[in-house]
Amino acid sequence: MFARVTHVQAKPGKLDEVVALFQDSVMPLLKQQQGFKSSLLLTDPATGKGMSITVWESEADRQAGDSNGMLREQVIKVMPLLAVPPVPESFIAGLA
Repeated sequence: MFARVTHVQAKPGKLDEVVALFQDSVMPLLKQQQGFKSSLLLTDPATGKGMSITVWESEADRQAGDSNGMLREQVIKVMPLLAVPPVPESFIAGLA
């Protein structure tokens, strides 16, 4: 399996809005994507930092999520709430 980890830094007082956008807009779209397996959103209210972890069946599925415009649309929605642009990284997911 393959994972995308995206780091975000919310503007002061905007982390709750980032979380709501993820739950209400991003998650429904992710669930429709070919090969999407699961997602986890981690946040630190004290710092406004967060990260989402999405797990995909294959690298091709993960890349398709990047290239089909879905991710770009979500970034555009969340940008007004962020102090800096999100930082995505890709990993191979090993299960223990």
